[in-house]
Amino acid sequence: MKAIIPVAGVGSRLRPHTHTQPKALVPVAGKAILLHIVDMLIDNGVQDLVFVIGYMGAKIRRFITSHYKDSDVRVEFVLQDPREGIGHALYLARDTFQNEQEIMIVLGDTIVNLNLKAFTESSDSVLGVQKVSNPGSFGIAELGQEGFIRRLVEKPQIPKSNLALVGIYKIANPALLIEGLEHIMENNVKHLGEYQLTDALMYMVEKGHQMRTVPVDSWFDCGRRSSLLEANAILLTRQLKENPQKYKYPSTIIIPPVSIGKNCKITHSIIGPNVAIGDDAIVSYSIIEDTIVGSYSELRNIMLSHSIIGNDTRILGLSQQLNIGDNTEINFTE
Repeated sequence: MKAIIPVAGVGSRLRPHTHTQPKALVPVAGKAILLHIVDMLIDNGVQDLVFVIGYMGAKIRRFITSHYKDSDVRVEFVLQDPREGIGHALYLARDTFQNEQEIMIVLGDTIVNLNLKAFTESSDSVLGVQKVSNPGSFGIAELGQEGFIRRLVEKPQIPKSNLALVGIYKIANPALLIEGLEHIMENNVKHLGEYQLTDALMYMVEKGHQMRTVPVDSWFDCGRRSSLLEANAILLTRQLKENPQKYKYPSTIIIPPVSIGKNCKITHSIIGPNVAIGDDAIVSYSIIEDTIVGSYSELRNIMLSHSIIGNDTRILGLSQQLNIGDNTEINFTE
């Protein structure tokens, strides 16, 4: 099976981190968001990958070709310029999957946990969903008789369902999907100023194509800072259960789960829980928890919590030497 992975977005909700790199390459739990997605697909036998690139697409191309150069993974790249939505991205990539019997679509900022084998083996088209408390912020699936989808709506003003589309799809009729994509493009069917995949999928439903939903075990929309840190904590905990990690650094306390990259120099610090540190970082006299730290960063005399620190960043905190007598008050907070 071939997988189409749109990764052309700017990632404005993750700024300033996406000023210098695409959001799909922002790290979480020790590796880029995109690697979590691609490795999940490869582990389940999907090795034909199409990346729809746009914003800083050259970085994604170099990253993927370098990372999988010695593997059996087959990759193609399609440029989306201008960027006019996920429906537009798939329309531009249609030639890469027009002869396929079935395909997967996985959005490049979404990490999900589900039984992918059962997901792909369904004879129907299948859309991953999760119940949410704010359905108006997502694409929503409404179910009809026998559990089949009867309606799909992108960010409805008055939601009639709380089943949010989480960004993973198995399409059993790619030819009909292409027909739907061509329909929305030729008729300028836009929602919120963009060509939406939900409108092309709704075209398929109206043509009688059967689609089901499958609830995912967990879902992280990594285009948001809060969910990125949540994903980091949960994935680190999962990694710790699968591969217990033991790190030792001079005069340092490690509170798992953590992920620490290669060639890091850490001294006189408390690291964890839920901390991911990239390669070649330097940390000294610091306390760090619930934080992602990029590679080649330097942190000294600092306390960090619920933070995201980019690559090649230097942060120096307050360090004082004091000789204080009786009956003295010192306030460093003002």
